[in-house]
Amino acid sequence: MIILASKDSIISMQDKNFYTTEELIDQKIDIWQEHVLFSGLWWFGVALSIIPWIIWFLIRKKQSTDRIMYVGFYIMAISTLFDILGDQIGIWHYRFHVIPTLPTYFPWDVTLMPVSVMILLQFFPKINPWFKAIFFALLTSYIGEPFFDWMGIYEPDAWRYSYSVPIQILLFMSSYWLIQRTKFSPL
Repeated sequence: MIILASKDSIISMQDKNFYTTEELIDQKIDIWQEHVLFSGLWWFGVALSIIPWIIWFLIRKKQSTDRIMYVGFYIMAISTLFDILGDQIGIWHYRFHVIPTLPTYFPWDVTLMPVSVMILLQFFPKINPWFKAIFFALLTSYIGEPFFDWMGIYEPDAWRYSYSVPIQILLFMSSYWLIQRTKFSPL
C-alpha cells in the first residue's frame, strides 16, 4: 500500500535535500579550490579542453564547418546528458574537474567526444561508417576510459568499460545519420 505524503511534507523533504546537496557542493568547491585548481591534473584537463579544438580547427574541411559543428553540438549534448545521468545515479564519478560545479568531466564531453567524432566523420569518407563506429567505440571504451581511470580522473563505480561499447556505436551512427541530412533551408 502506497501512502502519499502531503504537498507540504513533500516540499519540506525536497527543500531539506536541496540544502544538503548545496552544502555538499560548497564542500566540493572548497576542496577543488584548495587542492585541484592549478594542480597537474587540472592543467591536463584544461589542455584537453582546448588543444583538440585547435587541432580540429586547423585540419577541418572549411566548406563543411557548419554541418560538422552541428554534429559536434549533438555529441556534446548527448555525452553530457549520459555523463550527468551516470554520475547522478552513482554508476561512475569524476575527480580533478576543470569546472567544479559540473558533475561531468568537461574535456571528455565537450572536447574529446565531439572532436573525435567530427574528425572520424570528416576524414576517410569512403570507409564504412560501421567500421568507424566500432573503431570509435573500442577506442573510447578500451583506451580512453581505462586511461582516465588509471590517471585517477574517472572512477567507474558500477560500470564496466564493455558497457560503453554499444552506446558509443549508437552515438557515432546517430551522428553519421545526422551529418547525412540535407533538408536545410535558409531561415
